[in-house]
Amino acid sequence: MHFVVHCLDKPGMVETRLAHYDAHKAYLASKPIDIVISGPLVQDDHSTMIGSFFLVQADTIEQVQAFSGNDPFHAAGIWEQVRINPFLKRMDNRA
Repeated sequence: MHFVVHCLDKPGMVETRLAHYDAHKAYLASKPIDIVISGPLVQDDHSTMIGSFFLVQADTIEQVQAFSGNDPFHAAGIWEQVRINPFLKRMDNRA
């Protein structure tokens, strides 16, 4: 099953996010879950980071909850809101 993990930072967390970025990247590189795609959410300026997005594959939502709960960004208190939703992946068959 695929899941979308949508994380929004607390206001003013850019510096804290950058301070924990290496630990976050190392955590993701340890492959705690099958990550299909991930990256930062940004403001309209296309550069200021305001959150995180993950499309993951897991058997249960509990595995996804553990994945996000163990992320260094979560431990550092960066994320204000974390939403996890099942996602039905479909392919676009239009030519």
